[in-house]
Amino acid sequence: MSSARTLATAARVLRQLRHDPRSIALMLLVPCLMLFLLRYVFDGSPGTFDNIGASLLGIFPLITMFLVTSIATLRERTSGTLERLLAMPLGKADLIAGYALAFGLLAVVQSTLATGLAVWFLGLDVIGSPWLLLLVALLDALLGTALGLFVSAFAASEFQAVQFMPAVIFPQLLLCGLFTPRDRMAPALEAISDVLPMSYAVDGMNQVLRHTDVTGDFIRDAVVVAGCALLVLGLGAATLRRRTA
Repeated sequence: MSSARTLATAARVLRQLRHDPRSIALMLLVPCLMLFLLRYVFDGSPGTFDNIGASLLGIFPLITMFLVTSIATLRERTSGTLERLLAMPLGKADLIAGYALAFGLLAVVQSTLATGLAVWFLGLDVIGSPWLLLLVALLDALLGTALGLFVSAFAASEFQAVQFMPAVIFPQLLLCGLFTPRDRMAPALEAISDVLPMSYAVDGMNQVLRHTDVTGDFIRDAVVVAGCALLVLGLGAATLRRRTA
């Protein structure tokens, strides 16, 4: 793995995204718009927004980064760009790291905008540090990026890439504890939720919402989300050869 080749790959991806304003708008503006709408949907009950706003602050970036990354990567697979790149002295790790770095930089901007809007403009009442909210939101966005890179290996068209969302994202959304505490679910569903990364993303946000200091549970949740992102990136690298053979 070469840092120069990784940076060159990231720079190329960012140049391409610069000419795709719709993808940029989806990544940067849609999570903010969703939070804004959510705040005023519960205008008569600000406490409800406080209860679920922090969780959705992590979920929205994950979903949008998943969509944009899976579709953008699939375009390069189907256009033959990846075949040409892998014919050069460019390792799979360089390629995957370059994509992750490029989309990760956008994830930083996205998470900063969404967190700033929720805390300082929409009045999300957080007991802990807003910087911890930002950290979890960023980890969630990076996880969405990793998942998008991974599932793009199994899609033959952009439509199929979008179809992976119900299979990969929706079950996590239902089981993450957003709608009901996980310990109140059926035992089988609770056991499944214990191995889904979005559950730890929501738990991490709730830790910041309710505790002034960094707790052991928060550290566990952040490490699990980050570890899952790295694991999925590794799986993405492992599937790269199959799609470009």
